[in-house]
Amino acid sequence: MATHTRYTGLIEHYRDRLPVSDSTRIISLGEGNTPLIELHNIPKLIGKNVKIYIKYEGLNPTGSFKDRGMSMAVTKAVEDGSQAIICASTGNTSAAAAAYAVRAGIRAFVLIPEGKIAQGKLAQTLMYGAEIIQIRGNFDEGMSLVKQVIDHAPVTIVNSINPFRIEGQKTAAFEIVDELGRAPDFHCLPVGNAGNITAYWKGYSEYAKETNGIAAVSSNTPVMCGYQAAGAAPFTAGKMIDNPETIATAIRIGHPQSWDLAWNVQKESGGWFDSFSDEKILAAQKMLSAYEGIFCEPASATSLAGALNDIATGKIPEGSTIVCTLTGNGLKDPDTAIQQCTETHPVSVDASLDAVKKAILDNM
Repeated sequence: MATHTRYTGLIEHYRDRLPVSDSTRIISLGEGNTPLIELHNIPKLIGKNVKIYIKYEGLNPTGSFKDRGMSMAVTKAVEDGSQAIICASTGNTSAAAAAYAVRAGIRAFVLIPEGKIAQGKLAQTLMYGAEIIQIRGNFDEGMSLVKQVIDHAPVTIVNSINPFRIEGQKTAAFEIVDELGRAPDFHCLPVGNAGNITAYWKGYSEYAKETNGIAAVSSNTPVMCGYQAAGAAPFTAGKMIDNPETIATAIRIGHPQSWDLAWNVQKESGGWFDSFSDEKILAAQKMLSAYEGIFCEPASATSLAGALNDIATGKIPEGSTIVCTLTGNGLKDPDTAIQQCTETHPVSVDASLDAVKKAILDNM
């Protein structure tokens, strides 16, 4: 009879590569171990000989990649005796912080831009019972306030400036190498605060240096490609920007906190940054759902929009293996998804066999 080892979360799984001890109380919701899905239909559609994989982080416990870093950050906050955590958020961080605070039995305070957060994310944060402070300003202003308030209140910041967030998030790169048997040629990510691209590079770099036989790891690391929304693209502008705007709320950030680290990733990996219109981002989101059955929030689809553009132009050559990170689940922002579906809508018919049969046959 086959035996199965129960997966208990990324810290337990990669304990020897993370800053925890045997006595550390692990705060986990079983995060990590997300699927790496090879796209079958889109490569055929674009007529290119490439392998495109999706790292679907929307299947983490709160529906985004933030759970990886939050498990690690809250674990270390509790270990240090903290009774409360705080973050500024465009939505996903607040949901993750609130959930892991509940799990740990501590308080969570979140600053969010008033009226600028997707309903799915707000619903989560409310249900987890966080103390929500809405500011009449944007994420960048909220982040500035959070960094100031820690001098006046006994709270631990769990935004990506917390180094333990990066430690947790780097495990996604470990999982990809474990599954592929090597690093991909290119890794494409949406970029907002730039903590995630920093974390993936850290993970790939660490794994590439290992020789302990735990995984068949190539000595290579991928080219890191960071993509932004055109209305919130400080990396493509080469400077911080005020008042960023995009429908991709998760990356509506003009002053990335991991600015210098992300530029180092670009330089060390030989990668690049680029930006795309909201229309192209939404088209990529719809394409993933319509052709592959994968539903992500708009910001996530920025990675695929960028990959498809660079495949089309030859910047990413044929024969390449590409991983695109989808950072959040489509249910995070249902309103934007529904607004796109103008050509498909529910059909109302009488509750009779003839009416249902006609509706089916008319659409065959």
